[in-house]
Order: sequence, then C-alpha cells, then structure tokens
Amino acid sequence: QVQLVESGGGLVQAGGSLRLSCVASGRTSSRYIMGWFRQAPGKEREFVATINWSSSTTRYADSVKGRFTISRDNAKNTVYLQMNSLKPEDTAVYYCAADQSFLISDNKYRYDYWGQGTQVTVSS
Repeated sequence: QVQLVESGGGLVQAGGSLRLSCVASGRTSSRYIMGWFRQAPGKEREFVATINWSSSTTRYADSVKGRFTISRDNAKNTVYLQMNSLKPEDTAVYYCAADQSFLISDNKYRYDYWGQGTQVTVSS
C-alpha cells in the first residue's frame, strides 16, 4: 500500500503560480509512475501530467502544456507540479496518483493509489 498526501493548493490570481507537492509513504520501494489529475465541480476527473520513475519521460494534457511542469525527487518520495500562468479554468481539486506499471499513462483507471486532493482556485 502507498499513501499519498498533496499540499500546496490555494487561491491565486490569474497569471499567478503555485507549486503542488505530493509525498508518498508506505511501500515506496516500488518504482511507481506518478501522475497529477484534476476535477472541477460537475466534471469528470481529467489527466494533467505524468512522469516515470527516472524522470526521463513526461506527458502533459494539451490544456496545460507549456505552463505546468511535473518533476519528482525519489530520495524524498515526492512529486511536484509547478503551475505557471494560471487561468480561471485551472480551478479544480488536484489529485496525485501512483501507478505500479512501467509505462506512463493519461488513463486515470490505470492508477492504483490516490491522494485526498488539494484545492486550487484561480480568480479572474
């Protein structure tokens, strides 16, 4: 089992930046794919970004490409999401997730473990 705890959410004006963190605990010896997803009110949970164990491969949703950056520090069991040039449409609860497979994926059903989420609100 892996426990994931997100932090770093908050209220920011459009054009601003936030950095989300997700700390993993428990069975962290496995080499998990890590991903970020988000869910706005009344909408389905959607893919944001993902990264493999070695950080050699990343993938982003088109809506955040060029503005968001995913990274990880395996020594700290932490994955980050740097969010720049935030827009009101980025407002959502952001979730960290871990996948035990070897290939990155934007499919939320592939992920095995989820955090509780952190709220990001972008005002116009």
